[in-house]
This record gives sequence, C-alpha cells and structure tokens, in this order.
Amino acid sequence: MARKNGGLRFQPSGGTRAAQVPVGKKQRLKIERLANDGRGIAFSDGRTWFVSGALPGEEVEARVLDARSKVIDARTERVLQASPERRAEPCVHARICGGCSVQHIPHAEQLALKQRMLAEQLQRLGGVQPESWVEPLTSPEFAYRRRARIAVRWDARNKRLDVGFRAAASQDIVAISECPVLVEPLQPILRALPALLGGLQAPRAIGHVELFQGTASAILVRHTEPLSEVDLARLQAFCSVHDAQLWLQGEGAPQPLDATQPLGYRLEEWDLQLAYRPGDFVQVNAAVNETMVAQALQWLAPREDERVLDLFCGLGNFALPLAQRAREVIAVEGVQAMVERATGNARSNGLANAHFYQADLSNPLAEAGWAAGGFDAIVLDPPRDGALQVVRQVGSLGAKRLVYVSCNPTTLARDSGELLQQGYRLKKAGILDMFPQTAHVEAMALFEL
Repeated sequence: MARKNGGLRFQPSGGTRAAQVPVGKKQRLKIERLANDGRGIAFSDGRTWFVSGALPGEEVEARVLDARSKVIDARTERVLQASPERRAEPCVHARICGGCSVQHIPHAEQLALKQRMLAEQLQRLGGVQPESWVEPLTSPEFAYRRRARIAVRWDARNKRLDVGFRAAASQDIVAISECPVLVEPLQPILRALPALLGGLQAPRAIGHVELFQGTASAILVRHTEPLSEVDLARLQAFCSVHDAQLWLQGEGAPQPLDATQPLGYRLEEWDLQLAYRPGDFVQVNAAVNETMVAQALQWLAPREDERVLDLFCGLGNFALPLAQRAREVIAVEGVQAMVERATGNARSNGLANAHFYQADLSNPLAEAGWAAGGFDAIVLDPPRDGALQVVRQVGSLGAKRLVYVSCNPTTLARDSGELLQQGYRLKKAGILDMFPQTAHVEAMALFEL
C-alpha cells in the first residue's frame, strides 16, 4: 500500500531563507565604523553592509551594488547626516570613477587607516608586530601619478567612442574631463584625448591608451586592427603638439614610432637613469619610489665588502642604487625581457658589479648558480601574491638582514610568520603611501637574525 504523505516538507537547514536584497535598492543606513578598505560598515536586518563613500557616525542613503546572503556591497547616494571628518572631494568625478575611493577622507586620516590595516594584518595573520614603527613615506596627495591606463570602447549601437576610466564596481566607462592625481604634464593630454580618438577614421580599432611621464611624455595606443595612414598621421600630429612619444601595440609588444627617442625614469639621488618600455612594471609615484629606495638602502646598510641579493628586481630599481654601495649585487627577475633591460640599465650607468638573472622564484634558490656563496643581505619586492616559496628558503642563503617591500599587507603578514619561524625578528615596519586617495596599502619591513 502506498505510503501516505504526512504533510512534511523539506526545510533547508537554518529555516526559511530571507529574501535577497535586489541590486539597485536604496537603503537608509547608520555607519558604525570603517573597514580596512575604507568603506563604511553598517548593520541592518541581520546583514552587514559595506558602503563606499561613507564615514563612521554618518547617516546615508546607499544603493545596493551586490548582495551575497548576509553581506551587501553598496555605494553612498546621499549623505543625510555628515561626519565632521568628511571633506568635499577635490575631484568632480570622485563619486563615480573607480580610481579614487577615499577622497572624502582627509589625507591624514587616510594614512591612519592604512597604518591600522597593516598593523591588524601583521597581528592577525603573522602573529607579529615590529619592534618599532616608522613614519609613513608620503608624497603630495595629488598630481603624483605618472602612469595611467585610459579605457576605450566603441559603442556600435550609438556609433560613439567612450573614453575615460572604469566606474566603481562596474565595467562602465566614465568620461573624464580632469584627473587631479595625474602628474601635470599628462593633464592636457588626458583632456584632449577623447576628441582625438573620437575623430579617427576607425575609432573602433582603439583598444586602450596608456600615458607615461618620465624622462619624456609617452602615449601608447593599443589597436585591434591596423591603423590607416590618415589615423596614424593624426596620432603623430597630436603627439607632436603635446611633445610626447608615440608608441603603438598591435598583436605583439609595444613599439615606438621613433626608436631613437629614449624613454625611462630617473633616480635623482643616485644620478641613475633607467630605460623603460610601456608594459614594464614601474612604480606610479616617483616621489614615494625614490624615498622607498632610500629607506631600503638605509635599512639594509650594505657595506662595500658585502654581497646583496635583489629578488623580483624588475628594471633594477633597487639593484642599481645598491650596486653603488655593495661589492656585488645579484638581481633576479622572472621575465626575461625585464632582465635584458635591467642588464642594459646597469651597463648604461657604468655598474659592472650588478648582475641580472632570469629565474622561476618558486624553485629552490640554493640550487641556482647565482646563489653560490650566499648573501649578506636581501631585498625583495614581490607581486601581490607575495613570496612564500622564497621566504621559506632564505635561511639557506645566509643573509642576516632582509628588507621586504610589499604591495599587499595580507601576503606580507603571512610571509612574516614564515620568516619568524626561521629565526628572523621584525625590527621595523611602515607604510608607503604609493597611492593617495585610495585604500591601497604598500609597506616595507626589515627583518634581522
């Protein structure tokens, strides 16, 4: 006989699921505190709200950008009750552009937020605090950015070329009339760029544009199909007016229109000039980069009889100043093209004691030929993933001093824990304010045996 249905129904664990918050919904919120990324935190209806553009103590009307169970991402639409700490954003695009997320926070408070984030990550993930904190390395809070990528997209339906920066939490492109964080020589180029690109015969061919300011101004145009002679002539004329080099990138690597024109940047304190090509990694903040290098050298204090290792060396940003003080510098990078340019930079600056090698830094270091003989000191500047495989091996290299430059406090904290297990002590640490007006945190830490 068939079993009768007793009226039971399946219930997911935890009871009835709460209705999802729809994207676009507006919600009035009271902001309790700041998250480490500079967003305000509010609590409502059993959910945690992360609200961009909001400060503790404020009442705001926020629009939902994304909803995941009990966590809501939102953006401030109106400030109903403002914090006395709030400042008017200097940039007219601050509320919609995705580039600067904390312009409403005074710069001193931005620095305090970044310092707090670094300390919390070191304690929580690494179980460590430095023996001493150093003052943040800073620059002017505006007009500091010497490199920028401009988004370009052809709107086929409306026959329109969108030119600008990506919107916050979106793939939309915000038309930009000015950018206060960009260095002054690039400002007129940025303002004139939309009209130039929109007036090309084939604007759909433009993928993106990069601007760079160093020993010269440079414009890289990424194109998805060959440029006509007319469009190429227009680009050349534009660059001539703005005294900028023109670089083009189709399917291959970026190429200069005039290969005889040098492009690079200087480290003034050491009278060094480093050649650069669009696509190479360089720090966007020249002032903080220079003070960062100076602090790394001060902390490492290399002597003229010492051998120093520079890991993730790039173009030689640390290696070449180190080579002016140490007996020998061994510098290692994963990208062969960067190794070749760094070698050329050492040669052009007359530094025969700096030697550059390509290597996969996830492999055992002690087995590499360049590691033979060990090192007195190490500097490393890894990408956001950190350098866990490297720091697990540094004990085999004999270095008594290690400077770790980080663009991610989370991986720095993780790697710090590993270094402590090898007997190193965290002597000093501090933030590098490489990106004012953003919540992005960079840091430097000194470890000693």
